[in-house]
Amino acid sequence: MSAARLFRSGSRLLSQSQFPHPAPSYLRRIAPAPRATGRSYASAASQTITVREALNEALAEELERDEKVFILGEEVAEYNGAYKVTKGLLDKFGPKRVIDTPITESGFAGLAIGAALAGLHPVCEFMTFNFAMQAIDQIINSAAKTHYMSGGIQPCNIVFRGPNGFAAGVGAQHSQDYAAWYGSIPGLKVVAPWSAEDAKGLLKAAIRDPNPVVVLENELLYGQTFPLSEEAQKSDFVLPFGKAKIERPGTDLTIVTLSRCVGQSLEAAEQLKKNYGVEAEVINLRSVKPLDVEAIVKSVKKTGHLIAVESGFPSFGVGSEILALTMEYAFDYLKAPAIRVTGAEVPTPYAEKLEALSFPQIDTITSYAAKLIKV
Repeated sequence: MSAARLFRSGSRLLSQSQFPHPAPSYLRRIAPAPRATGRSYASAASQTITVREALNEALAEELERDEKVFILGEEVAEYNGAYKVTKGLLDKFGPKRVIDTPITESGFAGLAIGAALAGLHPVCEFMTFNFAMQAIDQIINSAAKTHYMSGGIQPCNIVFRGPNGFAAGVGAQHSQDYAAWYGSIPGLKVVAPWSAEDAKGLLKAAIRDPNPVVVLENELLYGQTFPLSEEAQKSDFVLPFGKAKIERPGTDLTIVTLSRCVGQSLEAAEQLKKNYGVEAEVINLRSVKPLDVEAIVKSVKKTGHLIAVESGFPSFGVGSEILALTMEYAFDYLKAPAIRVTGAEVPTPYAEKLEALSFPQIDTITSYAAKLIKV
């Protein structure tokens, strides 16, 4: 199967034969996320920090701020978390607020939701969101629906967080992107941070929100270093839901993306500028639900071209929703049909070369963009 069939266009008006076949470089190992630069932030950064450290800071600050906040999950206490996000929190806050659980996602998710309904503010960590499938009934039928079904009387202040989407060599059952799954559920807010600033601000906002928030992190970003602005270093720093961020301004093409694909899209934008003189605007969604439709439409009206980039499956995905909304609100401004670059329509292979073909790569995004704007 060619990669041109793996990465599908978002429009039937564009035949797959129009898009270039991948160069052999597509078969290389998934590269580390590009390092962020200071220009991505509104204010000058005075320090750098990893995404892991940013999440840890957010948790520590919220545990300190509100005694109702507590963390539970597999290995979050004694082992400091599978990805060391909760490092040092047990020593600082004790076993009543940082709690190790048995390996039963349905059990401890249900326990956490019960605590939230009783007025506490749990942060429920899943070792991976693939394991959260064991708790899908509790997340959707208990957490997401209670506020509405109670006529707005009963809040459910809970955060579900953990790694989501593609990693490296972990196989089909540990590589799925659940952004579209959770984004389709009424009653859930869904965020997908890229940078350290995203991670800290969105997690703190999630903990303070009176109702369920799903925080979809990415395993390959935990160790990536980003600049942190002085504003983000304050304990009261939060990022609002439903507000996307323009990571790179541009006039010729809009690239809307999320999570680790933001870094890949920024690299692709630099290639487009270097090779073709094309200025691509890269929008970091940050928030999947609510979605910042206004930011997307405003950009498309300026550039006339749109690509949605995500690591999820092509069918019924986040990119599909972005394209549908663009057709509703900015159709007359499009100079060519909007397209998607997505993960492959296949369970993620374990084999290294096939795995690399299963997710968007920098060269893939660049090739699709160049063909879209006909350069």
